[in-house]
Amino acid sequence: MALDIGIDLGTANIIITVNGKGIVLNEPSVVAYDRKKRAVVAVGSEAYKMIGRTPEYIVAVRPLKDGVISDNDMTQAMIKEFISMVNGGFMVKPRVVLCVPSSVTDVERRAVVEAALSAGARKVYLIEEPIAALIGAGIDISKPNGTMVVDIGGGTADVAIVSFNGIVSSRSVKMAGSKFDAAIIRHITQKYKILIGEKTAEKAKMEIANVFDPDGSKKMVIRGRHLLRGLPESVEISDIDIDEALHENAMEIVEQVKLVLESAPPELVGDILSNGITLTGGGALLGGLAQLISHHVGAPCFVADNPIECVARGVEVAFKMSGELLDGFEQVQLYGFK
Repeated sequence: MALDIGIDLGTANIIITVNGKGIVLNEPSVVAYDRKKRAVVAVGSEAYKMIGRTPEYIVAVRPLKDGVISDNDMTQAMIKEFISMVNGGFMVKPRVVLCVPSSVTDVERRAVVEAALSAGARKVYLIEEPIAALIGAGIDISKPNGTMVVDIGGGTADVAIVSFNGIVSSRSVKMAGSKFDAAIIRHITQKYKILIGEKTAEKAKMEIANVFDPDGSKKMVIRGRHLLRGLPESVEISDIDIDEALHENAMEIVEQVKLVLESAPPELVGDILSNGITLTGGGALLGGLAQLISHHVGAPCFVADNPIECVARGVEVAFKMSGELLDGFEQVQLYGFK
């Protein structure tokens, strides 16, 4: 049996599925590279541990930025390493389905495909994230019935209305997990004059964030460097601090949802009022976001089961549906170029 590999190529994490086995790998999309030896030292969680902790000749980088490839060579090295991890002893080159944000350009699509081909793929298919996210969330998109998804990853937030296997209206905005972390770092720096790292910001976001109705009850102690004294310092922050940092960003996502609804046919907007809005991706776990969207948009909003893995599960199912999606729909594209 030939190996079919589905790759959710995320800014923060790479999740790989294999036909018949489900999700086989979930690792941070980080590569550690040794400039002296010109070789990859580590990928995934091993490389993630090195961020901000390496000598200057070893760089730990995220080669994907805002959902697209920002460093071609590093991405190829990373995909190659991950494919060989899951490929085992298979001699036959695998077929690969890759996920891309809905607003990706042809140049960016080509970069993704070439990275997969150079990493040893036999055939490469592309599927747009909103489609994969809805399939992975277990929603039937084959009927002429509008469903809306807000897929918030590490680099981009994709908002789309899907009906009859195709995207009717969509917007993609570079407002997601990494932007949230940056906003927290900026806010803590301005308010407390303490500089914290991105891992600390991410921990605070995951543990105490509430962007709908913060009341100061959730607290945590963070540690960083005091900007004026240059010495280590710790301070207690609450969910109100995180809300102050993230309010603008969360409202930007609400705004995108409104814009997609404004440009959609009225029949489908009616469907969304009854079907609700599905949140997927790691950003869906941001405390209070579903309530915030529901409050401002007026439609029910809920977080999918295991939202981080929705896109990857959808990519795996896409192989079984490739007949339906490939005939007459451009959502999965087959590239034949070498």
